[in-house]
Amino acid sequence: MELHPADPQKLTPEIFSVFGTNNALLTAGDREKCNTMTIGWCGLGRMWNLPACTVYVRPGRYTYQFMESHDYFTVSVLPAEKKGTVMAYCGTRSGRDVDKFRECGLTVRYGAGDAPYVAESQWVLVCKKLYAQDMGGEHLTNPAPKKFYQGEGWHRMYIGQVVEAYTTQEV
Repeated sequence: MELHPADPQKLTPEIFSVFGTNNALLTAGDREKCNTMTIGWCGLGRMWNLPACTVYVRPGRYTYQFMESHDYFTVSVLPAEKKGTVMAYCGTRSGRDVDKFRECGLTVRYGAGDAPYVAESQWVLVCKKLYAQDMGGEHLTNPAPKKFYQGEGWHRMYIGQVVEAYTTQEV
């Protein structure tokens, strides 16, 4: 399976079946050093009339420092046969302690801005950061989400413009 460039305007990922159920990998960094982590929360759509992807990272995560120090990030969705063990491993191990790519047998490739992504993916979005903001309880209009924040603290939200896309399918 090989990834091919795709027009982000024509790529139609099945976002509701991916995020929150099968999940994806968020990767940030560069050719010198990078990290990936499992994410279950993601928003795709348009923001400021641009194709956009919104991801969420807690400040305590190792990936957070890469999100803060680099202008690009990627979201990689793996095929079903790769998801189980890779998602569990990348969601429970810290890149501070292990090389997740090596341990999971994943190949790193690079898109715009030297943004690292997972070559074994079904589809990849390469995003240039546009906006970042810390989330907080004072902004909730419904108290239900507070259950997600019982100990580890709030996430930082990153909105990125989708500047490149790759897919294994013909688009």
